[in-house]
Amino acid sequence: MKTIKPNKLKWPVVLWSTSLMASAVFAHDGGAVKAAGIQTTSGNAKLAAFDIVQANIQASDKWLTFVMSVSKKAGKTTPTSTGKLAGSDVFSYVWPTKIDSSTVGFEADQGILSMAITSHPDFDDTPLFDENGDGNLDNDGTVWHAHWVVLVPDNACGEGALKVKDIPAGSTPQLPLTWPGLPILIDSPGYSPVISKTQVSVRVPFKNATALKGVAFDGVTSGLRVNESAHAPLLCVVDVFDVASGDLSLPGKIQ
Repeated sequence: MKTIKPNKLKWPVVLWSTSLMASAVFAHDGGAVKAAGIQTTSGNAKLAAFDIVQANIQASDKWLTFVMSVSKKAGKTTPTSTGKLAGSDVFSYVWPTKIDSSTVGFEADQGILSMAITSHPDFDDTPLFDENGDGNLDNDGTVWHAHWVVLVPDNACGEGALKVKDIPAGSTPQLPLTWPGLPILIDSPGYSPVISKTQVSVRVPFKNATALKGVAFDGVTSGLRVNESAHAPLLCVVDVFDVASGDLSLPGKIQ
């Protein structure tokens, strides 16, 4: 697996509005919504592993299937280790949705509920699962794994930037049973992503997945960074590599 430092990459700077629907400046026209999801042209990200050409969410019976296709080498690029949690990097394939946060165990109306497939070599946030199969639950953050996260804007991350929503000290919000203990709205449910050639996908169980047909979504590849102080805002979006729609307008509909 190739590793790379995000600050060595010169992707376009993206500024997000402080409403949860974002407007942004990009070097491309974005994707078109077709029957198979959001489709866009290649060449909008410097690395092919994060260059989105298609994003989709499909509902069937008791499953949602999240699918993202890139130009090539899906999952082959992971962050360079910094040797510590503070200031460390996270690479991600993300599906922002309009699914309500209460659907997966958070309180209602918390922000943009997103499925994220992530890799981060400097910490392990799936304490219940052994992704690399070596018998140690605490050393496999580099292995691509799935999270539910809630994204909200916070200017402390940069003007109009997004973060994973922090949990204020002393508060006790409703959280999923597989919340990993970090002071942010994140869930580590143990769903195993499948990465092959140009595609990243993950199948997620839902009691009534078909009820979510028509709900809006988008596709994003991005880099996040843990705060140097390891305090709030704990996990900020610092690089947006590519957006399927081009403007995070969430034009896709769960099929």
